[in-house]
Amino acid sequence: MELKRAEIIRLLSDEQNQDDLFRQADEVRRQYVGDEVHLRGLIEFSNICRNNCMYCGIRRDNSQLKRYRMNEEELIDTARKAAEMGFKTIVMQSGEDVWFSRERMCRIIEQIKKFDVAITLSVGERPYEDYKVWFDAGADRYLIRIETTDKDLYHRLDPNMSWQNRHECLMALKEIGYELGSGIMVGLPEQSIESIADDLLYLKEIGVDMAGIGPFIPHAQTPLKDAKGGTLDLARRTMAIMRLLMPDINIPATTAMESLHPRGRILALQSGANVVMPNVTEGEYRKLYELYPGKICVDDTPLHCKTCIGAKIMSIGRKVGMGYGGHAGRLPHGAK
Repeated sequence: MELKRAEIIRLLSDEQNQDDLFRQADEVRRQYVGDEVHLRGLIEFSNICRNNCMYCGIRRDNSQLKRYRMNEEELIDTARKAAEMGFKTIVMQSGEDVWFSRERMCRIIEQIKKFDVAITLSVGERPYEDYKVWFDAGADRYLIRIETTDKDLYHRLDPNMSWQNRHECLMALKEIGYELGSGIMVGLPEQSIESIADDLLYLKEIGVDMAGIGPFIPHAQTPLKDAKGGTLDLARRTMAIMRLLMPDINIPATTAMESLHPRGRILALQSGANVVMPNVTEGEYRKLYELYPGKICVDDTPLHCKTCIGAKIMSIGRKVGMGYGGHAGRLPHGAK
């Protein structure tokens, strides 16, 4: 759908008629991507990060956080168990932990690819050659959020990082051939509605295959601990407009939404979303990967998470997708 910037700003600001927007996005979702909800098994394999983002609980300078890092065998074994549970996509997410070198990640990708799954990587900014080698090893998708297109805001919130470099990483990933995932945070301090509209138009312009919209939730162990957080409603309006702008892309119901409301992911699924990423990380690691406070399901087992969200999906008349769930039916490397 062609929406002008002024219309996007109006829709973002219109709390009174937001239910109409949610219904429209849900109908567009149904028409373009159907009723299947694609499940992605999320492995949070390291909370070590070289960056110091002002909003993030695993920022480098958070000395109160107990750090962890899975070894290669743990990570591969966790992916194997997720595949045995029926997940057809494995999402490997971490802080920017450079211990996971180009070669080490290659070995891991090649082993996990044997489980007949699509692989999504979310490990931050790396050189072009890393991205290329990992793609050639079998990685299919890459997720790296732009967070905001307001460059001044980005540089205040992400000290010693470069917005331009983040953008160039996205362009490199697209050029190499990954399915490209990005996204934004909604409700950041000093973020304007106009800025969010620009964010949405940016995601459309670069042609993402997946877009995640998450509310900002202040973390007590960060410099933004006293900031006002984002709201679920604004995050949902942003997500619904994303669906109208790019009708056939994959849009996750983000876990952060459920941290703000007990039915957050279901509400998101009824506002345009078609993907859920249950956490398949095991044990204490689930609690220690705390990007924001109030993270859900930290005491659950991976199987319980998958069963629980499956029941919720069916309770609203949707069905759990059994395929790889690529954008526009795109198959992963070596799909059987």
